[in-house]
Amino acid sequence: MIAFFIIVSYIILLFVITSIYKNFNSNNKEFLRKIIHIGIGPLIPIAKILDINEVTALLFAGGISLLILLNYIYKIFPIIEDIDRKSFGTFFYCISLFILIFLFWDKDPASLVAGYFIMSFGDGFAGLIGKSIKSRNWIIFNQRKSIVGTTVMFCISLTVLICVGLLNNLEFNINYFSIALLATILEQFSALGIDNFIVPIASSLCFHLLITN
Repeated sequence: MIAFFIIVSYIILLFVITSIYKNFNSNNKEFLRKIIHIGIGPLIPIAKILDINEVTALLFAGGISLLILLNYIYKIFPIIEDIDRKSFGTFFYCISLFILIFLFWDKDPASLVAGYFIMSFGDGFAGLIGKSIKSRNWIIFNQRKSIVGTTVMFCISLTVLICVGLLNNLEFNINYFSIALLATILEQFSALGIDNFIVPIASSLCFHLLITN
């Protein structure tokens, strides 16, 4: 019960921070969304520290996914998808978490954290920094990508992988670079927010197959 209260309190805190920021700068809709995107990442290690079991984690992730799906229809929390483009990224984000919990919660939490941190921090900061610093850019499936954003994605992805590896006493090898590169390539394909699904799933699976096994 205490663990559930802490998790819910953390999520509420994210929305409070986002709402406060919106009152001062309501025009930067993408930044508001990224606060939640990045902020959700730490929920995984928090839940593991609180010793939340797999079934509870699955129910929670499934419930959030359902709420997000309903939000697309009824706009219960408009701040989540209040952006100037059509995207199902938040739903894909939650569904990928549900799948990764099912695959790795007890079996290989390091792979779960690696894939999900790449998505939350790598993709999150790539979007923020890439839009803040002007650099050469290109369009893939109507989505603008840039050299700065892509470089940030690769560097943070590699940093996440190395940190997870070190914390779990895993041997460092060339596969860390390969997984970071794969995540960076997949992040280029972000039409409708599909990168929020393919990046964490592929990154976690590759980390499991190439690093932890």
